[in-house]
Amino acid sequence: MMTPLARCRSLLLAAVTLLPGLADANPAALTPCYLDGLNEQVQCGSLRLPEDYDRPQGRKIEVHFARIPAIKQVPGLKPLLAITGGPGQSALDDAALFEKVFSRIRQKRDLILIDQRGTGRSNLLSCDDQLFDDPLVTNDETLDYPRLLGECLEQLDADVRHYDSLTALMDFEQIRRHLGIDSWHLYGISYGTRMAQLYMRHHPQVLKTVTLDGVVPMDQPVVTISDAVTRASELLYEECHQDPHCQSRFGDLKQKLADLLNRLKRQPVALPVTDPISAERTTFLVTQNKLQGALRMALYSPSSRALIPYTIDQAWRDNFQPLLGMQMTSESDGFGIALGMHLSVICAEDQPRLSAAEAKRLSQASLTGKTMVNLFSTACQLWRMPAVDEAFGAALTSDIPTLLLSGEKDPATPPAWGIKAQAGLSNSLHLIAPYATHGVAFQSCAPRLIQQLIDSGTLAELNGECLQTDTRRAFYLNANGVEPVTRLK
Repeated sequence: MMTPLARCRSLLLAAVTLLPGLADANPAALTPCYLDGLNEQVQCGSLRLPEDYDRPQGRKIEVHFARIPAIKQVPGLKPLLAITGGPGQSALDDAALFEKVFSRIRQKRDLILIDQRGTGRSNLLSCDDQLFDDPLVTNDETLDYPRLLGECLEQLDADVRHYDSLTALMDFEQIRRHLGIDSWHLYGISYGTRMAQLYMRHHPQVLKTVTLDGVVPMDQPVVTISDAVTRASELLYEECHQDPHCQSRFGDLKQKLADLLNRLKRQPVALPVTDPISAERTTFLVTQNKLQGALRMALYSPSSRALIPYTIDQAWRDNFQPLLGMQMTSESDGFGIALGMHLSVICAEDQPRLSAAEAKRLSQASLTGKTMVNLFSTACQLWRMPAVDEAFGAALTSDIPTLLLSGEKDPATPPAWGIKAQAGLSNSLHLIAPYATHGVAFQSCAPRLIQQLIDSGTLAELNGECLQTDTRRAFYLNANGVEPVTRLK
């Protein structure tokens, strides 16, 4: 049954394109600007929009966006809106990545990026500075998370109840209208695929084509991501086992990791190490959670994934320097999650849909699952987000031309999720890249396929054979590279 709040929200979603007064009058025009990683000027702007759309005359927040103009303007060609993941990443911070991936599309089409409310420049809800003074030396397994998250919540300049996906969708529509765009093409990655599917459900008339990369089905709580981590880890263990060099050099990786986790469970290890970024001497307190977290994040990238066997083996031998490098990389590689916004989304849209039985199963299945379930349960008691109604998780039905992309080795959104999401999409194609991890467009020929879909408006001639090209990275066998060490006689 739809609650009064949910009914009101649904009406707002249906009517948002009819409410020109929601944005402040005389909004700032697009102005020349520079974004990190881009050498050329692009165009930036912002709209002052209601924090709470139920109170349009109440507090306003600035929602920022950017237009990366086409190299050659061709009248009539619709732009591409790219929605990033997280939830909690900044699309504007990822501008250089998107420009590189969609460079072919940008030859004739504008690329539009929006910092979703609570991320980047759009009233950032970040708790990171409050949580850890020094993540290297902090024992993350003894932290008082209720106290720390409570202090963070008090310091956020926001009513966190209004930083969910459906409210952000209203922002997107206001920006589209402000830019004078009657329709556009859509690309979403990871959590961005949820935003894209909400767009398909509520505003199908303004979408020409859609690409979902690393698909999160609407009925899938992302808290269950720990299952995907386990699957991706098992694929890596098997791949190493089948590789003569990896198997000979490292042996039973799964058992070594289990032994290492048991040791850390009994006693975390404090080690003097060299910070790989500052080159200064510091202390690295190795815990189960830090080990699992660093290995999990390394699974996202083919290059860092290739380091995992060596890192596990060296840590098992009490050399934690490779793990330190992996940990520092995962903290500075651009994931940039705004934790406050992340929790607003999870606590409204995912945690309420996780049954007690499923939470118990996840907690018992893996340390990663247990950690996630406990953290989100604690945080959501503080965030007190209004839960989405049952209609939010209903399977999507659409005939918009839609390309779904999955990486076989994805540790977050496995191919099975893409298969599930495709069920109600009558005009769709699901392609699985056998050697890709998370974000197929960033590590394969997929940008050419996306360009072909956008230019033609149809999936009829799309051929994903190029995704079968073997792009595997050989596993690192030592600190110097992928080949066995040649010993001089």
